[in-house]
Amino acid sequence: MLRLMGRDEVLPADAAAAVAGVGAADVVVGIPSYNNSRTIGHVVRAAQAGLAKYFPGLRCVVLNSDGGSRDGTQDVVRQAAFDDRESPLLLLSHPLTAVHRLTVPYQGIPGKGSAFRCIFRAAELLGARACAVVDSDLRSITPEWMQLLIEPVLTHRFDFVAPYYLRHKYDGTITNSIVYPLTSALYGVRVRQPIGGDFGLSGRMVSHYLTRPVWHTDVARYGIDIWMTTTAICEGFKVCQSFLGAKIHDAKDPGADLGAMMVQVVGTVFALMETYAGRWRESNGSCEAPVYGFRFDVGLEPIAVDVERMVGRFRQAVTELGGLWDGVFTAEDMERLRALAAVAPRRFHLDDDLWVTLVLDLACAYHRRVMDRDHLVRSALALYLGRVASFVQEVGESTAPEVDASIERLRSAFEARKGYLVRRWEEAGR
Repeated sequence: MLRLMGRDEVLPADAAAAVAGVGAADVVVGIPSYNNSRTIGHVVRAAQAGLAKYFPGLRCVVLNSDGGSRDGTQDVVRQAAFDDRESPLLLLSHPLTAVHRLTVPYQGIPGKGSAFRCIFRAAELLGARACAVVDSDLRSITPEWMQLLIEPVLTHRFDFVAPYYLRHKYDGTITNSIVYPLTSALYGVRVRQPIGGDFGLSGRMVSHYLTRPVWHTDVARYGIDIWMTTTAICEGFKVCQSFLGAKIHDAKDPGADLGAMMVQVVGTVFALMETYAGRWRESNGSCEAPVYGFRFDVGLEPIAVDVERMVGRFRQAVTELGGLWDGVFTAEDMERLRALAAVAPRRFHLDDDLWVTLVLDLACAYHRRVMDRDHLVRSALALYLGRVASFVQEVGESTAPEVDASIERLRSAFEARKGYLVRRWEEAGR
C-alpha cells in the first residue's frame, strides 16, 4: 500500500516509485475517498468499464486517493478492480492523523484538496493527456461518464470539463442559490455545476493547478471545486460542460447537513472575488459554456427538507446577530430581515431582490474586513437557510423546467446588480 507521509510532499518515494512502475499513461481517473466503502466499488467498476469501452487503445490508470478511511474503503477498491492489466489501479493512502494536520473535514472527505493534488501529480508524472476526477459516493455514475468527461479533452482540446447533471430540486441548494448565479454574473461564463465534484482536465490544466501556491491554504482545502472552476474560467483555459444525466449520491437535508460546506464554499467564492476582481469588474452579461452529451429526463430520488427548522434558525440569527449585521447591511434591509423573522413559516418568503443584495453586501464586507472573515461567513449560514426555506416553498409544486426558470431568474437578478456590486466594492477600498 502506498502512503503519503509528509505534509509538504506531493508523492513520497514509495508512491513515486509505484507511479514510475506504471511508466506512462494517456488517461488518469482519480477517485478521492474517505469512508466510502458502501459506494466506491460501483464507482471503480464504472470507471474501468468506461475506460475499456471508450478508450481501448489508450493506456489508462485508475487512482484511488484515500484520506485514511477506517471502514474498509481500500479493500473494496481492490476487490472492485476487474481487469488490472487494461487499467492499472493505484492506491494512495493518507494517514488520518496527517490529514487532520492539513485540513478540516470537507463533506466527510478530509483533505480533498490534498487528495486532488496527489492525483494531479501522479497524472503529471505519467504524462497523461487527460485526467478525470469523480466523487466516491456516486450511485448514478455509468461507464459513459468516462467518455463524457474525457473525450472533450482528447478530441476537442478543452482544458476543463465541468459536469452538467439533473438533480432533485431540493438538492444542490448551495449551487442554485449562491454559487452558480453569482459566479455566472461575476465572470460571464455560465457553468451550471461549478462545484459538482466530477471534472475532466487536460494535462496542461493539471500542470497549471500544480504550479499555484494554494495547496496549503483554506482555498484549496475547503473549496477546491470552485477554485478549480474559477481558475479555469479566469485564466484563459477552454471550458465546457458535459451532460451526465442524474446526480444521485448521498444527498442531505440542506437545513441539517450542509452548514459546514456552505461556509467553506462561500468563503472561497468571496476570496476568489478578490483574486479576480480585475476580471469581474470588466465582465458584462454571461454566456453558457458549451455543453456536450445528449440531455434526457431521469427519475430523481426525493429529499426530505425541514422548512420550519430552517426558518427557526433564521429567526434566531436575526435576533442574536442583528447588531453584527448592522455593520454589513443597510438599515432598510435590516428592517426587511426583522419583518421576515416575524412571519409564520408558511408565509415566509425571502425574495430574489433582497437575497441578491444580502449576498453582494456580504462579499463587500468580506473585502473590507469589517470583522473576522470566518465569523462573517458563518453568520451568513442562517440567511442561506432562510433563502432555502423560501425556495422550497416557492417551488414545492413546480416542474423541473419551472424550477430551472426560477434559478435563471435569480442569475439574471445577480447580473442586473453588477453595477451595485462594483460601487460597493470600490467604496470598501477607499
